[in-house]
Amino acid sequence: MGPGGNAVAALGAWLCFEDEAGFSMTPPTARTWARRGHTPVIRVRGRSQRRFSIAALACYKQGERSRLIYRPKQHVDHKQGGRRSFTWTDYRDLLIAAHQQLGAPIVLVWDNLNVHKDRRLREFIDTHDWVNCYFLPSYAPDLNPVEGIWSLLRRSSQANTAFTDPDHLMSALRHGLRQIQYRSNLVDGCLSETGLTLTTSRQQPQ
Repeated sequence: MGPGGNAVAALGAWLCFEDEAGFSMTPPTARTWARRGHTPVIRVRGRSQRRFSIAALACYKQGERSRLIYRPKQHVDHKQGGRRSFTWTDYRDLLIAAHQQLGAPIVLVWDNLNVHKDRRLREFIDTHDWVNCYFLPSYAPDLNPVEGIWSLLRRSSQANTAFTDPDHLMSALRHGLRQIQYRSNLVDGCLSETGLTLTTSRQQPQ
């Protein structure tokens, strides 16, 4: 898996892919059964700015059960000046929580989002020896297994659902994420879909 794979083998670390996604009251649509000529209609409430974002880590280590670690964030109406994305401190806190839960070093792989390259976040990563960071090539969602997690979540917890309020949406998302957490084979399958593997050779001493 390139430099990241060598670091994982050398450090005995977890390989953690990170990504974030937004979820609104307007659900995605999916195929469903209905009588011919009677197309189902779902009326939903709420506007798209009433949304949640979720940042997630898909964590892998040979000989260990794969893990999914996530943090949700509700955004206030952007018209009131609220931020609609995670801050560098949100990512910092996610990494700290993941390190505590996994109990081992982390090799982090994520995309080139501006906040991922924030000077303060880079300083945090550079000054903590339990985390190493690598960036995916520009726009390469097919290499990030967390994209598969979002696909599973939208199909299982959002599709064709009329949410009554933001709390209903968040409850459904949390339930869906917990179901994925309990089934590590789903997290493994998302890695397999990328074509990447955990097979690495431990570096030999010079």
